[in-house]
Amino acid sequence: MKKTILASAIAAATFSGAAMAQSTLSASELAAKMDSMPTVYGNIQYAITHTNVDGGGSEVKHFDNGTTLGIKHDHQVAPGITGFFKLELEGINADDKSGSNGIDGLDEAYIGIKGDSFGQLWVGSDDSMYESAVDEVAQFHEVGSDIGFNYDTGEGDLVQYLSPSFGGLTLGAAVQFNGDNDTKGGDKSFPYQLAAMYEVDALELAFAVDSNDNGNGNNENSYGLRASYNLDNLRLTGSYETRKDVADVLGLMGVYTLGKNQFALSYQINDDDDSGDKNDTIILQALHNVSDHMYVYVEGYLSNADEDVYVIEDEPTAGAGDEQSIAAIGAVYYF
Repeated sequence: MKKTILASAIAAATFSGAAMAQSTLSASELAAKMDSMPTVYGNIQYAITHTNVDGGGSEVKHFDNGTTLGIKHDHQVAPGITGFFKLELEGINADDKSGSNGIDGLDEAYIGIKGDSFGQLWVGSDDSMYESAVDEVAQFHEVGSDIGFNYDTGEGDLVQYLSPSFGGLTLGAAVQFNGDNDTKGGDKSFPYQLAAMYEVDALELAFAVDSNDNGNGNNENSYGLRASYNLDNLRLTGSYETRKDVADVLGLMGVYTLGKNQFALSYQINDDDDSGDKNDTIILQALHNVSDHMYVYVEGYLSNADEDVYVIEDEPTAGAGDEQSIAAIGAVYYF
C-alpha cells in the first residue's frame, strides 16, 4: 500500500529534529527513512438498509458499517526474519457524530515474527485460525450473514502459528490464553483451534476444529470444512460446519468478476439442534469498483425460518415473523 499524505506528514515531523542535527540528508537516505515509517490505513463505510419482517413490521436504517483506522509496521529482525505489528481501531460511528465518542473500539491488535523457513507466529487480537480457514461464505457479504460463527473461541488473547507451505499444504494452530478471572469464562481456560489448508492449481481445501473449551457450559468441538475452486473470473465456494447440540450450517457461494464489477450469489442454511428449527437465506450482491480506493454495492437478502424468529429491533411490539427481506446499498472509501 502506498504511503499516505498523513504518513508522509508524520514522517516529516519525525525527521525534522534529525535534519537539524545533520547538515544534509541525501535523497536515498530520506527515502530509506520514509520506507521505515509505519503505514497508516483506514476506511469509511456507509450503508442504508430497508428491512421487512412478514407480520413483524419494517424499518429503514442509515449506519456506519464498520469504519476503521489502523497502523501497521514490519522490519527485519535478522536475515530472513521479519517482525511485525498491527493496530486497528473501530467504533467510530461515522454516520452521525452526535452519537459518536470518536474511536472507542478495538478490532485487531497483535505483534509477531515471520520467516520463509519457519512460518508465522503472532500474539494478540486477530481473526482466529478457524475463522480464516473455513468462514469465507459467512464473512463475504458487506451487510451481514446468517451462518458461520458456529464456535465460541473469540478473537482475543490468541497465540497463533501458521506454517510455511509444504507443497501446497499449510498447517495452523491457535490457543486462547484465558487467565484466572478472565471475562470470557471466569476461570482460566485454554481453548485451541487447529487447521489445515491445501492449495493445488485452482483448488483450495480447508479443515478446522475448535475445542470451544472456554467455560460457557458447552465444550463440544466445532468442525468446519471449506472447498473453493477458481475458474478464470468465477470463484465457487462451499462450506459445512457442525457442532453437537448446537447447529449444522451450510454455505454455497459463487462470485463472478467482470472488469470493475463483481456479482455474487450465496445460499446459506442454519439447522439449529436445540430447537430443531431450520432457516435459510439467499443473498445477491452487485459491487462496482469506482476507483482503486472506492466501491459501491447493492445487496438483497431473503430469509425463511421454521418458526417466527425475525423481529424489528426498533419495533418490539410489532411481533415476529418467519420471513425476512433486506435491501441494502452502501459505499466504501479505503486507503
